[in-house]
Amino acid sequence: MTANPTLSRAAFPSLTEHLISPTWREPAIGIVHLGIGNFHRAHEAVYTEEAMRSAGGDWGICGVTLQGDVSKRDALMAQDGLYSVVERGPEGVRVTVVRALKEVLAMPHDRTRLFALLADRNVRIVSLTVTEKGYCRDPQTGDVDLNHEGVRQDLARPDEPSTVPGILCAALRLRRDAGTPPFTVLSCDNLSHNGAALKRVVCSFARALSTELGTWIETQVAFPSTMVDRIVPATTDSDRDAARNILGMDDAAPVPCEPFRQWVIEDHFPTGRPDWEQAGAQLVDDVMPFELAKLRMLNGTHSTLAYLSMLAGFETIDEAIAHPQLKALIRAMMTHEIAPTLDVPASFDLLAYRDALLARYANPALKHRTAQIAMDGSQKIPPRLLATIEARLNAGQSIERLALAVAAWFVFLRGHTDDGTRYAISDPLAARLTATLPDDPEQLVNTMLAIKEVFPPELACRQDFRRPLTNAAMLLQRGARQAIDTERH
Repeated sequence: MTANPTLSRAAFPSLTEHLISPTWREPAIGIVHLGIGNFHRAHEAVYTEEAMRSAGGDWGICGVTLQGDVSKRDALMAQDGLYSVVERGPEGVRVTVVRALKEVLAMPHDRTRLFALLADRNVRIVSLTVTEKGYCRDPQTGDVDLNHEGVRQDLARPDEPSTVPGILCAALRLRRDAGTPPFTVLSCDNLSHNGAALKRVVCSFARALSTELGTWIETQVAFPSTMVDRIVPATTDSDRDAARNILGMDDAAPVPCEPFRQWVIEDHFPTGRPDWEQAGAQLVDDVMPFELAKLRMLNGTHSTLAYLSMLAGFETIDEAIAHPQLKALIRAMMTHEIAPTLDVPASFDLLAYRDALLARYANPALKHRTAQIAMDGSQKIPPRLLATIEARLNAGQSIERLALAVAAWFVFLRGHTDDGTRYAISDPLAARLTATLPDDPEQLVNTMLAIKEVFPPELACRQDFRRPLTNAAMLLQRGARQAIDTERH
């Protein structure tokens, strides 16, 4: 049997129907992206290629992995940076080959090349999808966490950084010293006020090195906020098979995703940007209403689904939402507890947004694994659930369903489903979170609320939070399915 050819730029003539555009001018690199994971490749990279197709510009992307693993770099560079986006919807599968990714680097192996690019005046945007934990942020102050091991090492050796704030500060210092205009720093992570949050982390790191550098970054560097949305699961063998069958070529790095996508961007780019609006992005003055709606409605219910599903034995989101009582619970949570906390433009129909989310969750083709969503709960719970809970409590309103979501995370951390099946806990605070988990619901709540990195003391001490949380933690004894089925919808 003849082996399939591997995806490469030499194969363009046979890929015409799977390209965003049949014509293509190879762009120079104008964007460096830190955290070259599946989400970026299914989201910003696609928007950027479509923008270049419509309006031109040198906005080729260099992607950077930060974990020391060279496998993704090697796989993508063996394919000339090409990969396929496997879009799975109820109507079927659509495969598109993306060409915007020009180069892939792996830290720390490619540090010299990375900093050469970051110092290049043609690079005008540095974007990020590094997840909440990649910011090395003290959740209590919002500043950089000076106790973070990587941060301490970067402050001791600022010319050999490994963390996101260390890399950004070192690169911006190089540009300042060379008289090169600073690049714009564009966060694309699910973090409330992500641009402002990243700016505070970077500036506080810079001030730990030099007050002057911190002031220069604060006054001269743009950190626009964004809201990003597209469900992008982890790649499976079925995605590789789909790409191979449709393209007739092997792709070592396909990206599965849903058809829906959204990108809302604060329009503040002093040295320019791609014409992303030509690809459907919304450029606005204030991202916050869109950001909060997405964080609370989508991400908050995604986490709720993930933790209840891990306990109840639902492996994918579509399987979970097909359970009538769980769907009713999520619908009621969005309608009665989350939507009332949001202040959105009149044109934003929150109930229509709710219905669209439920339809996206039910997509049977996507197979978004609940275990993937359940990762890094200590970083996700505060912006996704606690901010909504605090808003409800301050308004004197009930939080029963939101409390159930938080309690489900507590019980999830025990590392096994209700029927005893074991699973791993992936979280930067995993050792501490799983050290001592009492069997008594009230003691469990007391133990977890004492973790200040997750729960602000002023919230943790509130009885109007503790009472419903302790009631919800009874799922420790009655099981997730019974808690779902008996929850008031």
